[in-house]
Amino acid sequence: MSITLEDRGRALEDEFFNKENAKKIEALKEKLDEQRSREDLRKASGMTDDAVLDKLVDLGLSAQTITALSLVPLVTVAWADGSIQDNERNAILQAAHGKNLENGSPGYKLLESWLSTKPDGKLLDAWEAYMKALAGQLNDEQNRMLRNQIVGFAKLIAESAGGILGIGKVAKGEEQAIARIEAAFKR
Repeated sequence: MSITLEDRGRALEDEFFNKENAKKIEALKEKLDEQRSREDLRKASGMTDDAVLDKLVDLGLSAQTITALSLVPLVTVAWADGSIQDNERNAILQAAHGKNLENGSPGYKLLESWLSTKPDGKLLDAWEAYMKALAGQLNDEQNRMLRNQIVGFAKLIAESAGGILGIGKVAKGEEQAIARIEAAFKR
């Protein structure tokens, strides 16, 4: 049995459409995974703003890693002077344990990656968007308390690396990072 030119043409055409279908199926799977991640994040974080959720998904955050997002201000302040000191790292890891972010969990691993390699500025941008959306859901007193807690922890991180015995000197970059963190709570 010999293959005709027509048979060969049909085979090439089928191969082409099979590849195209595979690409479309893969794109659909990715879109469904993103939607599932967004819904999981919505449930875990209480966030309702789809644009903010999309930013978080784009950064690779999931329901298992969202707790790490609350530590972004501390990581930002620690990196503000260009490197993380041991006492800053230890203080951030202690804060992680206080948030039940345990060693070996996906969120803890993500935090460790931020502590070993300075995160992209998009991470702080996403945190700011998250906080602005969250602040819109809180009353003034709740917003003030959350701001004071986060800014207070950020200042502790900054102070842990400066001056004599960790007291007295906060680097200019750290002060700027703290000011940016505080500004995220303004309505």
